[in-house]
Amino acid sequence: MRDFSKFPAAEYKDTVLAPLFDGFKRHHRDHLMAIHHAHGLMLAERSLLTPADLRAILAALADATLNLDLDALTYTGEHEDYFFWLESQLRARLGPDLAGRLHTGRSRNDIDHTIFKMALRTRLLTLLAQLETLLTTLLDRAERGAGTLVVAYTHGQPAQPTTFGHYLSALIEMLLRDAGRLLNAVKTVDRCTMGAAAITTSGFGLDRERVASLLGFAEVQENAYGCISAPDYIAETYAAVKILCLGLGRFVQDLNSWTGFEIGHIRVPDAFVQISSIMPQKRNPVPVEHLRLLLSLAAGRAETVLHTLHNTPFTDMNDSEGEVQAAGYDSFNTIGRALTLLDAFMQAIEIDETRTRKHIAESCITITEVADTMVREEGISFRQAHEIASVLAKRMIAAGETLITLPMQVFTAAFTETIGRPPAITEPRFREIASPEHFIAVRTMLGGPAPAALHASLARYRTGLAAVTAARTGTEHTVAAAEAERARLVRDALKA
Repeated sequence: MRDFSKFPAAEYKDTVLAPLFDGFKRHHRDHLMAIHHAHGLMLAERSLLTPADLRAILAALADATLNLDLDALTYTGEHEDYFFWLESQLRARLGPDLAGRLHTGRSRNDIDHTIFKMALRTRLLTLLAQLETLLTTLLDRAERGAGTLVVAYTHGQPAQPTTFGHYLSALIEMLLRDAGRLLNAVKTVDRCTMGAAAITTSGFGLDRERVASLLGFAEVQENAYGCISAPDYIAETYAAVKILCLGLGRFVQDLNSWTGFEIGHIRVPDAFVQISSIMPQKRNPVPVEHLRLLLSLAAGRAETVLHTLHNTPFTDMNDSEGEVQAAGYDSFNTIGRALTLLDAFMQAIEIDETRTRKHIAESCITITEVADTMVREEGISFRQAHEIASVLAKRMIAAGETLITLPMQVFTAAFTETIGRPPAITEPRFREIASPEHFIAVRTMLGGPAPAALHASLARYRTGLAAVTAARTGTEHTVAAAEAERARLVRDALKA
């Protein structure tokens, strides 16, 4: 019979502890060192460590890690995790008494959640920067495409003409809301949990605000129990990431349709086209498929984190810690790849206006404005105008006509039959109001595609993007300033 009296059992070591050790080395060791430095500096400032003790601890930390070969550092089971491995290194250099003083008033619980918040903060700020780059490209494309006609669809069918700039503005507006959700996640993550200790703080006279400042956090998360047991900062982060993936995925589905042979509204340059190994005529815009795949993978990985948190107890738990954190980081990596690819793709593609004009004419989608103009210029009700327009649409479809080629007498007859008098609208005026240019030009109200309205919207979106950038860089500067101050204080302590 096997002896299970010694920790860890081989199976537990191989399936849990070793993977956690490797994940910590990869993702979190630098954050742990920052916390060691910040906590040690605070203890010295609060006279819980002497300057000499602090200097010895900082020197031992540097000696243990400065030239550490992480690849060669493998998990043996001698220590439970990386934290205890590093503590053993301090004990070997300082002895158990002095080495143990660094851990005064804290727990792996508050250390871990602070580490996770630092790691998520970095990834959220990186994702925001990538999103801002894409938004800048989309804004530039929207301005260039402010007069470029496209077909707007509802329920998968041609509905009305608009411009590429107006269409992209809808995406831009949505992505700005996504940026707002990511900034809110940053705000939630940017609350330090150090000082919560295991779950109720400690009896030592610690300065939580000082540690938070030295780690670049905006503030302290107040309630100690919630610091450890309320992983909503994780849920908010991955909910924001998943929503971003879902919205972009729907846009990519449009790209997939618009690049298809039957629609062909988008021209994809050769740099983004793969060929067939057997069919010489094929031009496959495969990057669109990879965008769809990457966004689905990123959304799925975000959902993995959210699902793991479901129905877990409101207390300290492994379900929100190392392994699930590492799983979530893959979501950031994947959506980052998608944003980079989409940014380049949107710079490269062009709208085929010959195809779009042809489809606008064939689908009669300017006829809504014909009805609207009859209401304004003929003084009839919209329901009457809609009835006339419906008759025209049916006759055009049956005869293979468009509003460009429809004989004027067909319109006159339909109008007279419905209203009881001939229309005042002349043929030149009819052709004008049936054009996509007129359709766009008269939609001047807030949010419409007319040039003045669209350019006003784009100017507001640029202002919104600038605010996002300012918020992100403000947090980055705070973190960088904290790193610089922490490094200076460590140098000063070592020289003392």
